Amino acid sequence: MLLHVPDVLTPAQVADMRRRLDETNWVDGRATVGGQGAQVKRNRQLDEFSPLGQELGRIVLAALARHPLYVAAALPLRHMPPLFNRYEGGEHYGLHVDGAVRSVPGTTLQMRTDLSCTLFLADPHDYDGGELEIVDTYGMHDVKLPAGDLILYPSSSLHRVHPVTRGARVASFFWVQSLVRDPARRQMLFELDQNIQSLREQVGDNAAVVGLTGHYHNLLRQWSEV
Repeated sequence: MLLHVPDVLTPAQVADMRRRLDETNWVDGRATVGGQGAQVKRNRQLDEFSPLGQELGRIVLAALARHPLYVAAALPLRHMPPLFNRYEGGEHYGLHVDGAVRSVPGTTLQMRTDLSCTLFLADPHDYDGGELEIVDTYGMHDVKLPAGDLILYPSSSLHRVHPVTRGARVASFFWVQSLVRDPARRQMLFELDQNIQSLREQVGDNAAVVGLTGHYHNLLRQWSEV
């Protein structure tokens, strides 16, 4: 599933985050990747234990918890704390795949990375390049979204960030372990949910809509890993 999730953050939230991020210090982005990623990653990040990053990450996760499209698509069980990165002056991230399991910083918890998220914090007209290229069975997809919007995609996908040749590309990125491990089942549940919501808007909660809602929850009950 490759899904554009619009309006995760308000313009005011984006502006405040950008102001604070533009005033802070950044570290080498290779600090949070393994050997393969370090060979192709050229960008900067907030330190993963940065108080500012942790505060802004909590704002991001709170906004996502209120976003029905994101919740329906990801069915999140747990999140990695959001990180923040910056690309400019030709910085880029070569073709790579995200690690399957990550350790949650500051804890002994490990989580499976089912889904990857990039939340854009710079508008497309503010920088050149910087497209997130995602490769799936249908080909290559270049993604460059408005500030405050998020792209959700399988962590198993090959992807890269093209060089930024003008301005600065600023974003938050993180991973999700879903309640439903199997992507095909997760996709079916998402499509069923969206159709139920559409029917509910058209006809209200009649017997058919209630029945379909029951089927949705019974499938989720059967497939979830809680």
